[in-house]
Amino acid sequence: MDKKLLTETDIRTKFITPALLAAGWEQRQLREEVQLTNGRVRVRSNNMHARDQKTILRADYVLYHQPNVPLAVVEAKDNKHPLGSGMQQALEYAALLDVPFAYSSNGDGFVEHDRTQSHGVLEREITLAEFPSPQELWARYCRHKGLEQPEQARVISQPFHQDASDREPRYYQAVAINRAVEAVAKGEKRLMLVMATGTGKTYTAFQIIHRLWKAGAKKRILFLADRNVLLEQPYRKDFAPFGDHMTWVKSHHVDKSYEIYLALYQGLTSTNPAAQAYRAFSPTFFDLIVVDECHRGSAKIDSAWRAILDYFPSATHLGLTATPRNDAEHSNADYFGPALYTYSLKQGIADGFLAPYKVVRVQLDRDEGWRPEQGKTDAQGQLVPDREYNRTDYVAALVLGQRTEAVARRVTEFLKALGDRHAKTIVFCRDREHAGRMRSALVNLNKGMVQEHPHYIKQLTGEQPEVESWVEKFTDPKTTYPVIATTSQLLTTGVDTKTVKVIVLDTNIKSLTQFKQIIGRGTRIDENHGKSFFTILDFRHATQLFADPGFDGEPEAETEVLPGEEFPTDTGTNGADNGDERPGQQPGRQPTDDGNEETGSPTAKVYVNDVSVEILRERKMYYTPEGKLITESLEDYTRQRLRGQFAELSEFIARWRGTDSPRALLDELEQHGLLLDELREEVNRPDLDLFDLLCHVAYDAPPRTRRERAEQVRRRDYFTRFGAEAREVLGLLLDKYTRDGPDELEPGKVLELAPFDALDSPARLVRRFGGPAQFRQALRELRDGLYQEAG
Repeated sequence: MDKKLLTETDIRTKFITPALLAAGWEQRQLREEVQLTNGRVRVRSNNMHARDQKTILRADYVLYHQPNVPLAVVEAKDNKHPLGSGMQQALEYAALLDVPFAYSSNGDGFVEHDRTQSHGVLEREITLAEFPSPQELWARYCRHKGLEQPEQARVISQPFHQDASDREPRYYQAVAINRAVEAVAKGEKRLMLVMATGTGKTYTAFQIIHRLWKAGAKKRILFLADRNVLLEQPYRKDFAPFGDHMTWVKSHHVDKSYEIYLALYQGLTSTNPAAQAYRAFSPTFFDLIVVDECHRGSAKIDSAWRAILDYFPSATHLGLTATPRNDAEHSNADYFGPALYTYSLKQGIADGFLAPYKVVRVQLDRDEGWRPEQGKTDAQGQLVPDREYNRTDYVAALVLGQRTEAVARRVTEFLKALGDRHAKTIVFCRDREHAGRMRSALVNLNKGMVQEHPHYIKQLTGEQPEVESWVEKFTDPKTTYPVIATTSQLLTTGVDTKTVKVIVLDTNIKSLTQFKQIIGRGTRIDENHGKSFFTILDFRHATQLFADPGFDGEPEAETEVLPGEEFPTDTGTNGADNGDERPGQQPGRQPTDDGNEETGSPTAKVYVNDVSVEILRERKMYYTPEGKLITESLEDYTRQRLRGQFAELSEFIARWRGTDSPRALLDELEQHGLLLDELREEVNRPDLDLFDLLCHVAYDAPPRTRRERAEQVRRRDYFTRFGAEAREVLGLLLDKYTRDGPDELEPGKVLELAPFDALDSPARLVRRFGGPAQFRQALRELRDGLYQEAG
């Protein structure tokens, strides 16, 4: 048998799999073609989108100690490749899976990369017969992790919970779960996991709790949150397998006969020191306390809620958050320690588990500054204070009625242009009163939709009747109404809004933490309901926070304040449960919809309704593969990117002419971050070939239209080499190129389409050139002729 003639699949079947089985790996421990990522969603022009198949990562083999407890990755290549040619892929996948062992093989043996350096070297070659057994790799793994005690190994070997749905954790969820369980097994007391909104923190928390509980490592567990909605999901869904072992503490009622407790801070505390419900438990009652959204109430050292954690000092405290705080007044890291694991928004989008976004930044004329003329009066007939107002003043101090209408009008126009009047939309306003006026303006601009269904637009703020019921309807993918929600703080965090397609920002966001939470309302993907990406309509330039180095992952120590703005109030409390009092609430302070407190009495607002407000300019901003918004013009960005790859026009022309497939080259350029569909849309020259568009934008070459290029080919003697029947086909191909571009010169299925389908069968049309090879050569020469005078 000549191995060089075998495919990669043959190598795996005949050599690698038998070697693994011979080493003692059971079939349940050995999985092939393990898909790690879903493939990034790429948003095209006209709101089209597709999964990028090239970003779907699959490991040839993953070897497991237990299901979802991986140990090693093996990458295979055919025998024409060297033994270690799959190592870079194996290392990439091993890093994602957080395993210390990576192997590459071409069927002759293995190259082993061992981060534990159990044999004194990082990499070595071994024979097929020398592949380590499951017991050997597990022993190396435990030594490397410092988990050599039998009790520690028993805890981390506890299986994940599996139900009838066979749901499995995504790779990053498994990493977070395994790291947390390992840290607990080693006796660590303060832990934190940072996972972007929409990545399944609640499911992750359940698996951690369940494994520790089943292993007997943690017998009584408290899951703490600061709003009802954060407990509804675990109680009804993720934590349901705990069954009768679980209870929800409400109205300060404590029953100590359970093992799993869910509770609001408000349900355990009181403004009356003698009525603190958490003191009904002994300080050693809980072994584990999991704090959801730990960047909020428990982040501040002097928070009344921190007293609950301090009361149970012997318990392990695990904080979960998408947005850790680390500023002058709050620090999660000071209490919980550095994050055990961080899975960021950028990584989630790159992996295809989170939705990418488009940004439309809208600038209103009055936002750049408005000063009332002398003697200008407000809606009450009082003089408007004479000073210059800008976007930071509107709604907070000065209410321009027509500004609210201008925002509502642009939102309505956007939904109409989107072609989906039922696209779930959240409009974030400054306060409840602003949310009410925004709702009214939207109702007036969407009369037909509101007449069809009265709840098409709904104000969702804390004081509204049955607001929790309406939030549930808004977030339920199966419920159409409400479609548009106006709010201030209520929907900023802890609400699973999977189908939201549009986020409108009409509030001055000073806190990076709050900005992350708001953007997180759109990051979930729900392809079953048509949600793969979302759009941000920004009327306050809040999206400049995307440029903050702390936006993705863990922020460095910093104060979350923009120049010239006051530090935001953020005490992190929230709505009470069943009438329970809010701890720490002081006289003269009013809680906002998320429970944050607004200092002092509300500032008196000035209302002016007769000042016109128009859109001054509007700019689309695009998200790059590196996870950044393009702040320069798209043309400047394209010039920089393309010249970074091809410094001179001649290099680009040579590459274009040298490729067998222009489409393949364009795919390559998109992989390098060029946004070709968006560039076409912005430049708006449908008569230009993309080649000419790129030459013009990136290298200042004079653009030639497709018609001009086709005519120059016809003027040459290129067609005379072919018979009349072949010339007929070539002429039609040129016509098709003129209309649709160079994709029509790909061999593919072009002859199956109009007008060729009416002319003759593809096989007979190809025979006009002498056969398939001659037809492909004719197409290649035709394309060369089109670009003979290139650039």
